[in-house]
Amino acid sequence: MGVWFVTGASRGLGAEITREALDRGHSVIATARDVSAVLEAYPHGPDELLAVNADVTEPEQLTAAVAAGLARFGRIDVVANNAGYGLVGAVEETSDEAARALFDVNVFGVLNTLRATLPTLRAQRSGHVLNIGSVAGFATAPATGLYGASKFAVEGISEALHGELAPLGVRVTVVEPGGFRTDFLSTSSLRTEPAVIADYATGAGPVREALASYDGRQPGDPAKAARAVVDVTESDEPPLRLQLGADAVERVEAKLDLVRRELDRWRHVALSTSL
Repeated sequence: MGVWFVTGASRGLGAEITREALDRGHSVIATARDVSAVLEAYPHGPDELLAVNADVTEPEQLTAAVAAGLARFGRIDVVANNAGYGLVGAVEETSDEAARALFDVNVFGVLNTLRATLPTLRAQRSGHVLNIGSVAGFATAPATGLYGASKFAVEGISEALHGELAPLGVRVTVVEPGGFRTDFLSTSSLRTEPAVIADYATGAGPVREALASYDGRQPGDPAKAARAVVDVTESDEPPLRLQLGADAVERVEAKLDLVRRELDRWRHVALSTSL
C-alpha cells in the first residue's frame, strides 16, 4: 500500500479521495487550512491517517506537513493537488485582487506543494502526481474565464512536469472533472464578483444564472470520481489527462472539434508565414 499527500482534504473531492484511499488500505497525509472536518470524519483514527493544518499559500507549512508525513510513514507515493476554489465573473468584471487571490491558491498553491513534495518523489525514483484541474481548464466559458485560466495554467504545468519527471520514474496526471455534487458551488468554494457590467448580460449573464441554480444538481457522483482517481494511480500506463463525467467528455470533444475545424480553415494562413 502507498502513502498519499492530499491538499484540500477537508471537503469536496479532496475528502472523497482521502476516504477512498484510506478504505483501500493506503496511508494519507491529509492537509487543509482547517483539518477539523477531516478529524470529525475519522474521530478515532485510523492509524493510517495523519491530518495536518497547512495552507497551500504558505510554503513553510507545506514543508512542515511533508516532514511530519515522512516522520510518520517514511515515504510519499501519491501527491494529490486538490486545494482550490472557483470564481464567477466576466474577465473585465474581475478585480485584480480577486484574480491574484485565485491564482495564489489554484496555481501558486500547486507550485508550492510540488516544491515541498517532489524532492521526496525524485529521491525515491517513483511516485505519481495528481493535479486536480477542471474541464474548464481545457474548454472554458463566459463568466468563468479567470477560474478557467487558473486551471489552464495547471494543465500547462502538468504537461511540462510529465516530461520532466517521466525519466525519473514519477508519473503525472491532470484530472479534468465536470460537474460533481460536492460543495464546489457553495459559498465555501465558489466566489462571485459583485461587479456586474450590463454589456455582458448576454455573454456572461446566462452562465452566472446557471451556476447560481446548479448547486446540488450536478450530474457527477463524487464518490465515483474518487474511485476513478485512485484507480488511475494503480494503472501501469496512467494518462496525462483524465476526464471525469459525461459533461467533461462532451466539452472536450466539442473543443477538439472546434480546434480542428479552425486549424483546417486557417491552415493556409499559418503555412504562408514560413520562410
